[in-house]
Amino acid sequence: QVQLVESGGGLVQPGGSLRLSCAASGLIVSTYRLAWYRQAPGKERESVAGISSAGGVTNYADSVKGRFTISRDNAKNTVDLQMNSLKPEDTAVYYCNAYRVLGRVNDYWGQGTQVTVSS
Repeated sequence: QVQLVESGGGLVQPGGSLRLSCAASGLIVSTYRLAWYRQAPGKERESVAGISSAGGVTNYADSVKGRFTISRDNAKNTVDLQMNSLKPEDTAVYYCNAYRVLGRVNDYWGQGTQVTVSS
């Protein structure tokens, strides 16, 4: 069974850093595009960062460009999100996503990890 498990969330002060990790099981991560999304209370889920299956192409939301870095380790079936210069508006539940299309859509989500940026 497919599982995506996020870790690394917590409370951090503005300007601080946090590294999120997502460990996947039950799927071959190297065949998927991986991404991080986030959702704050009362707001829609939004894309934060994505990385292609081979790791050669990344994309970021304008709000996090220059501050966040997504990376993957296909050998370990993991994807990370390094978050620097955190702002209160980064506060949200962060979700890991794995997506591919091979004749049919495979779209999997983790349960999320809470990130709170507050002084």
